[in-house]
Amino acid sequence: MPLFGSHLSIAGAMANALREAERLGFDTVQVFTKNQRQWKVAPLKDADTDEWRSEMNRLGWEGRVVAHNSYLVNLASPDDELRNKSIDLQREELRRAEALGIPFLVSHPGAHTGSGEEAGLDRIADAYARLLRETAGAAVVVCIENTVGSGSNLGGPFEHLRALRERILRLTGAEFGPRVGFCFDTCHAHAAGHDMRSAAAATRTLEEWGRAVGLEHIRVVHLNDSKAPAGSRLDRHAHIGEGTIAGPLKPGAARDYSGFAALLNHPALAGVPMILETPKEDDPSGEPWDRVNLARLRALLSDSPEPSRKRPKASDGTDKGARKRPIRASA
Repeated sequence: MPLFGSHLSIAGAMANALREAERLGFDTVQVFTKNQRQWKVAPLKDADTDEWRSEMNRLGWEGRVVAHNSYLVNLASPDDELRNKSIDLQREELRRAEALGIPFLVSHPGAHTGSGEEAGLDRIADAYARLLRETAGAAVVVCIENTVGSGSNLGGPFEHLRALRERILRLTGAEFGPRVGFCFDTCHAHAAGHDMRSAAAATRTLEEWGRAVGLEHIRVVHLNDSKAPAGSRLDRHAHIGEGTIAGPLKPGAARDYSGFAALLNHPALAGVPMILETPKEDDPSGEPWDRVNLARLRALLSDSPEPSRKRPKASDGTDKGARKRPIRASA
């Protein structure tokens, strides 16, 4: 059973995002841990960290919450000053996630800005190898996200992601493998040319990912319909059923949600946090779109009772959905 969530605001207090996710009926949440458009980072306050961890514990959401890094980070940049600033900020993102007990940190690969794909991939791998070694013992999994592949942005072809994992582990050693994962974004895949418009198409795309990267390495999914057509390389998120993945391509045409259904019911993705990154607004009836999207997604589950707020326990008392985590470093 997937865990549904949304990217929500931390305005007022970080824990507000957890409470809002609960109010909307979600099972998890994704947040920025800081202002994502600023290089400057105010330190986490102990009171905020304690409140966040307390609310996460109350909800039983340990091991399933997601953070997204700053859009400013570009580990592929050939500009040394920008790349060093990006490494410093990514290090801070990792440390903040660790302090908050957030296990998954979604990060865009980066843009080579004209220096070439191979050079860009090497710079990203080198940066992550350095950061993983510096945070050895931490539990945070870096979840590198597939992109639409526009301009010089890396991560549109799934082979880019495979190359990154292989190069990072070549530099760090296999013991860091559990900390190198991926985020699969439905809109990004579709706009990059990996068709998601039907069950058959989505299944082929997931099979393609499986061959190139490995489905077992998907730790987070971003559930977004696409305003732009397949192969457009335009990153334009739409509400579920209102775009070109599940929505009608012609006025009056029936919506086909089977591409989303194929992904949601895939056994390899059971228990994976699945996050909406759609606009925070109300539909024409005044209902929050997050609730509308959630209802549409839950209706696609092959076994559709409401997911439990807490993960089921195995017969030995352990968390069946939890990943194996390395020993946590002290905060």
